[in-house]
Amino acid sequence: MGRILLVEDDRALARGIALALGEDEVETAATLAQARTRMADGGWSLILLDVNLPDGSGLELLRARPAGGPPMILLTANDLETDVVAGLELGADDYITKPFSLAILRARIRARLRERQDAALRLGPFRFDFAAMTFTRDGRAVELSKTEQRLLRALVENRGRTVSREVLVDRLWSDGGDFVEESALSVTVRRLRSKLEEDPSHPRYIRTVYGLGYTWADEP
Repeated sequence: MGRILLVEDDRALARGIALALGEDEVETAATLAQARTRMADGGWSLILLDVNLPDGSGLELLRARPAGGPPMILLTANDLETDVVAGLELGADDYITKPFSLAILRARIRARLRERQDAALRLGPFRFDFAAMTFTRDGRAVELSKTEQRLLRALVENRGRTVSREVLVDRLWSDGGDFVEESALSVTVRRLRSKLEEDPSHPRYIRTVYGLGYTWADEP
């Protein structure tokens, strides 16, 4: 199933869900504060989110979810229409009312993960899932640093178009682009090519547009 974050303050219920889904795949948080810390790590395939937590409403995490973030399924203690509507309007992908069948929960999770898998970007031999931070070429996993992921995303979102060096530096080092050495972008491009290109010295996909920037070739 991938990495699942379970935000639930009922320890017995959290333990039961973790056992049912596979303990190696589930990490838990019992409060909003803990959940925020875990979510910042990234790499989650899906988040199961209790609405009523000791330090606030789980809906606050929905509000803070970044665009393209992992799917979220709400765990609600009741079926009040206001709770359901509020969660769905904030972007929840699904909800399930307590008490619930673990078999139904597993089915709901698999459905959301299938949707996310289908939404992953496929380009030639590549499959890029920026939300889950998983990247493959010909079915083989490719490990990318956070900076390489940002560079790749900027290029494939603008594939077929040239992205200037200035724009890329801003996307990659927005917290201090003015202090980045000029060679830093070239080094990052070279590293990304070494991981994605068959022949990095003659790239098919990540092309240099001399004097301007770089492009992801739409039809290499």
